[in-house]
Amino acid sequence: MARIIGGIGTSHVPTIGVAFDKGRHEDPDWQPLFKGYEPVAKWLAEKKPDVLFFCFNDHATTFFFDHYPTFALGVSDEYRIADEGMGLRPIPRLKGHAKLARHIAKSLVNEEFDLTLFQDLPLDHGLHSPLTMMWPTKPDWPGAVIPLVVNVLQQPLPTPRRCYKLGKAIGRAIRSYPDDLKVAMVGTGGLSHQMIGERAGFNDEKWDREFLDLIERDPERLAAMSIEDFMRLGGNEGAEVIMWLIMRGALDERVKKLHQNYYLPMTTAMAVALFE
Repeated sequence: MARIIGGIGTSHVPTIGVAFDKGRHEDPDWQPLFKGYEPVAKWLAEKKPDVLFFCFNDHATTFFFDHYPTFALGVSDEYRIADEGMGLRPIPRLKGHAKLARHIAKSLVNEEFDLTLFQDLPLDHGLHSPLTMMWPTKPDWPGAVIPLVVNVLQQPLPTPRRCYKLGKAIGRAIRSYPDDLKVAMVGTGGLSHQMIGERAGFNDEKWDREFLDLIERDPERLAAMSIEDFMRLGGNEGAEVIMWLIMRGALDERVKKLHQNYYLPMTTAMAVALFE
């Protein structure tokens, strides 16, 4: 049977990928961020998961506001890297796991989660900017990804409770898969930031650190909050951390946080946390 070996919560800021591609690992402005991902990369290298189930949002790259699904699950064996206006990143195409993805899709529909399923669509930085910080790209990716695109851009957004319940259902689906696979959950987004309006440039380190504590020991409290609560506390775009609740919902209730790193160098508070 498939098993979930742990989870990762991570920011997905596009500049992370740019810094990686330009080799800024030792740059004083970027070194704290790169150092923060080293324990996660080490854990992945040791545990060797077959699949990373990735919860992220598309930034109007592949899905547009005239057709933006609430939850869209990729069921392909391969995914292209999206060109977001700066040319393609020098990384391989992403390997998928269509068989497990379709099993999850069937299980979720049976639990009354209505999904959009997609194939042959490119994936943007929401997935691969943090992925390159954790998984080697040469000579190829060490495993597969299953992408779940979540609407955190266009109202109405899914509630935190809905995301947490979805994570629990995904966990049940993965554990019911008959083949022997190791799966790690990844939830992306945030932390606090706001890019628009009167509060543009907003951050709240106190809330960020409280969130990082609660996502481990009391995710039910986070799930009970409204999306407006997340926007008020973490900024309009900072509310995208509800995607961490999908990751957390799939994990065992007794999960322990092995590592976390928090860095606030500019407009977005960047964080990574590892759970087992």
